[in-house]
Amino acid sequence: RTLGLAAIAGALGALGQAPWSLWPVALLGFAGLFWLYRETLSAPKAAWIGWAGGAGYFAIALFWLVEPFLVDIARHGWMAPFALFFMSGGLALIWATAFGVAHRIGGLIALVILWCAAEMLRSVLFTGFPWATVGHIWSGHPILQLAALGGTPVLTCVALAISAGPSSRKPLVGIGMSAALLGGSWLYGAQVLSTNAALFTDQTVRLIQPNAAQHLKWDPEHSGRFLQRAVDLTTEPADAPLDLIVWPETSVPYPLNGAPAVLEAIAKAGRGTSVIVGGNDRIEDGWRNTLTLLDQNGQRTQTYHKYHLVPFGEYIPFGEALSKLGIRGLASRDGGGFSKGPGPQLMDLPGIGPALPLICYELIFPRSFRGLDRPNLLLQITNDAWFGNISGPYQHLAQAQVRAVEQGLPLIRAANTGVSAVIDPWGRVLAQTQLNEVAFLDAKVPAPTDATLYSRVDDWPMRGGLAVLLLWLIIARRRVSIDQTAPHR
Repeated sequence: RTLGLAAIAGALGALGQAPWSLWPVALLGFAGLFWLYRETLSAPKAAWIGWAGGAGYFAIALFWLVEPFLVDIARHGWMAPFALFFMSGGLALIWATAFGVAHRIGGLIALVILWCAAEMLRSVLFTGFPWATVGHIWSGHPILQLAALGGTPVLTCVALAISAGPSSRKPLVGIGMSAALLGGSWLYGAQVLSTNAALFTDQTVRLIQPNAAQHLKWDPEHSGRFLQRAVDLTTEPADAPLDLIVWPETSVPYPLNGAPAVLEAIAKAGRGTSVIVGGNDRIEDGWRNTLTLLDQNGQRTQTYHKYHLVPFGEYIPFGEALSKLGIRGLASRDGGGFSKGPGPQLMDLPGIGPALPLICYELIFPRSFRGLDRPNLLLQITNDAWFGNISGPYQHLAQAQVRAVEQGLPLIRAANTGVSAVIDPWGRVLAQTQLNEVAFLDAKVPAPTDATLYSRVDDWPMRGGLAVLLLWLIIARRRVSIDQTAPHR
């Protein structure tokens, strides 16, 4: 019964994620997990509660993971339930560890600290998977502005600290503190938003959304039609001169370095405006997922190769050997799949200036932004057709909003099936397409704001702060234990 309640509480927590965005329900679910933890008498039982809560949470938040396996049901459909089960159960182990260790230390504060640390850990463990992080429940709400100070970790810590209050030894005091933290954070964010209206540059960008269904995207009988659709959208008349046209990820169905006539036709459709396209390059070490900038003659002037690949999607370990058994990554072209590029880099976009290119999945990692000069713009191309129609594309958009606030930079994203959007440095979606529509979107490019604290200091203050708090808590508990066992005189 307890584990069932924990799973239900975790599932409620997941309803804070897009597209539901029910943050009060999410806080209630997390509060339920804190209450179950408080009533648990042993560390192993606490770990089981953490695992059950995590399994319920990730099963709901990540159920879109079955969608990629349904693109080619004959080959991959049987894997769908196993993928969701093992992903949910595996990620839940990280929560289980936090709950078990916290119980040995003792107290709700220990769980808040270790749960926050666990969410930070899963962003880097085994290449990382920070999708549907607890802190993402604030995307689209004023509290999101805290991300400019401490990134997603501070959003997570605020959510969990609010949820822990009702389970404190003095519930009324705890509820009061939770209300104060919620109200103060909300007012801070509302103040930031009210005093910072969106500012725009003089540049106009066009985002192309051809809406190519994933199961038909590479079919020779349909791929040409989708390509022509993107060309037609590119040639549509504009109300104002365009400075840049952006096609989505893998929108060119032919190898980019083997189709000069196709690139010339795309450039011709741009009528003098530079065009960014997504496609694949065939190079010595295999295929690469590519973003390239075309000039008005169709010449490739700048190119970026995706470096953070999707495990079991764009590559699988020991891929060459496993491919002989018919086991391949879902999006891999041959053998072990795609080869990764050299790393993050800036591109100088005509009329816009330096921009950081990101291909699909790379957006969810804050570390993709490190070690580079500050750009004027974040540019994402993506093929969200893999993510289905219910939650995946909206969660991807929500994470784009978080990245914009963390960096204090505008973000533009061109998505094959949606949602294509223009986002300002405060995470506001200024313009967007609808999911699964054939569309182009013309919009002014927002101006960047000053560098945020988080963009300068990264996660180190949060890591150090959590470590210091945990050490203090361990020492304090140890002193209490010594005092209780010492003989009285």
